[in-house]
Formats: sequence, C-alpha cells, structure tokens
Amino acid sequence: MREITYLEAVREAMCQEMRSNPDVFIMGEDIGIYGGAFGVTNGMIEEFGQQRVRNTPISEAAISGCAVGAAVTGMRPILELQFSDFITIATDNIVNQAAKLRYMFGGKGKVPIVVRTPAGSGAGFAAQHSQSLEAWMAHIPGLKVVQPSTPHDAKGLMKTAIDDDNPVLFYEHKLLYGFKGDVPAESYSIPFGVADIKKAGSDVTIVATGIMVHRALEAAKQLEKDGISAEVIDPRTLVPLDEEAIIRSVKKTGRVVVVHEAVKRAGFGAEIASIIAESEAFDYLDAPIMRVGGLAIPVPYNPLLEKKAVPQVEDIVQAAASTIHHR
Repeated sequence: MREITYLEAVREAMCQEMRSNPDVFIMGEDIGIYGGAFGVTNGMIEEFGQQRVRNTPISEAAISGCAVGAAVTGMRPILELQFSDFITIATDNIVNQAAKLRYMFGGKGKVPIVVRTPAGSGAGFAAQHSQSLEAWMAHIPGLKVVQPSTPHDAKGLMKTAIDDDNPVLFYEHKLLYGFKGDVPAESYSIPFGVADIKKAGSDVTIVATGIMVHRALEAAKQLEKDGISAEVIDPRTLVPLDEEAIIRSVKKTGRVVVVHEAVKRAGFGAEIASIIAESEAFDYLDAPIMRVGGLAIPVPYNPLLEKKAVPQVEDIVQAAASTIHHR
C-alpha cells in the first residue's frame, strides 16, 4: 500500500468524489490557484475549473449562506474555512440554518454540506487562529462532527462526509497535514460512529482525539517501560460517538484517561467522562476518570508558552500513571 500525507488523503477523497458526482463542488477563500491556506486544494481548479472550485470573497457568513442554499437545492457543497476559529462568523448559517432545516421540514429536505476547517495549535498562529472549538459544534443537534487523526481515516471519513445528507463539521489538525500513512488508492468509506483501537492494552484506557491520538501513542510507549499497558482509542467522530467501544475498553482496563487539545473546561472530554460514569463501566473503575485538556487561556504566540497551553506527551503519561497508582 502506498504512503501519502494527510493533506493528500483529504484532497484525493474530494477529487474522487467530484469525479464521480457532478453535484459535488468546493468553495472557499483562496482555494483556486493559491490552493488554500494550507495547500489542500492545490491543482483542483486546473482539473475541475472555476465553476466547481469556487474562490469566494473573504466573508465566512456569505460563504456559509451560499453553501446552505446550494445544499437545499440539490448540490453537495464542500465549504473550506481557512481556520476553524472563523466558524464564529459562519455560526448562524451552520447552527441556525444547516443544522435545523431538515428537522423543520419533516425530513423532506436535505442539507449535505461538509465544512472542512484546519484546527488546533502548534503552528505559531496565535490566539485567533489556533483554537479547538469542536465541542461547540458537537453540542448542536443536527450536526455531525468528524476529527480524523491519520491519512487513512481522513480519506475514508471524507468520502462518508460528502455522501451524507446532513451537515458535517470536518476538523483537520494543522500539524497533521504533513503526517504520512498507508492509504489505499481506490475510493473507500469509513462509517461514522465507529471508533478505532489504535493500540490494544490492558491496564488503562486512553481516549484521545485529533493530534492527541499520536501523543497518546507516544505516551503508551513510555508507559510500557514502566510495565503499564495502555489501550489507545480514537473515536474518529464525536457525533455520532462510539460509546460502546469506549465503555467496553474501560470495563476491560478499569482505568481511563480522556485527552483532547481543546480547553479542558467544558471540553468534549467531559461528555465522554459523563458517558462512562453513567454506564455499567462505572462499576469497573479502579481509579477516578482523568481528563487532560488545554489550559483555559487564549493560545499564546510564543512557541514555549503555546506548548505549555495544550497537553503534551508527559502530561498524558503522568495522568495515566496516576490512575495506576491511585489508592
């Protein structure tokens, strides 16, 4: 199997869908000749032309409004927001229109929009371009939320997102764009709501999302040196969430750490912790549920401070070890 980057996997999924379905098109700021803020759409305008790779004005409100209109009239738009922070400008169209129209029309309408957006810190883009706001969107009924951590998952989940008749928020971590992995050349789908066990283990479950999956895997390697076997679970989609896979793992290990880059306060990790606490897995716990998340501060520009603001490998190791040594 060939190895390609996360960025290439996302692009390949979009191109394959656009070749097979003339209703699919992409719109966003500088996505044409420039190739998008991170180069994901490089070369697409040459293949598909300006009608299907549409450069837009710098107005997230206008772009998202056009996407909703296109979706409800039969098209399947992919909307690229340059940074996930800018979803604040598009929120009315996404939250009050896209998320609710199918329900309000008794299921007779479809709103097949994919909102692609780079998220997360680590690239030195400072407070207004480095946030992780996926928990906001997961809170809204009618929206699906996807957060792939590998090139293989990114390609398969993107196809599923484009084929879905509901609005999908597709979060791509900036630091993962250059990450390489094995990806089939043919088109394939990965179903929403199916978690992936990235590493099997027996002593503690680590549930991690996005780039934290890779830091959790590195933490698991370090924990092995101390005789601790960590199981790393990647939900892949927050909505729908594979609750059964998480509960099953926690029942096996008796300990759990939930890790995400977003601010710990009211982050999605709290939802996962609550699901565990309200399930039969609670009776199997040998230690309190641990949450590891970002500090409740704007993401700093300074690289040293930026690193301190979000979880690192050592933070995950410490949290997991504390569950083992709990008395």
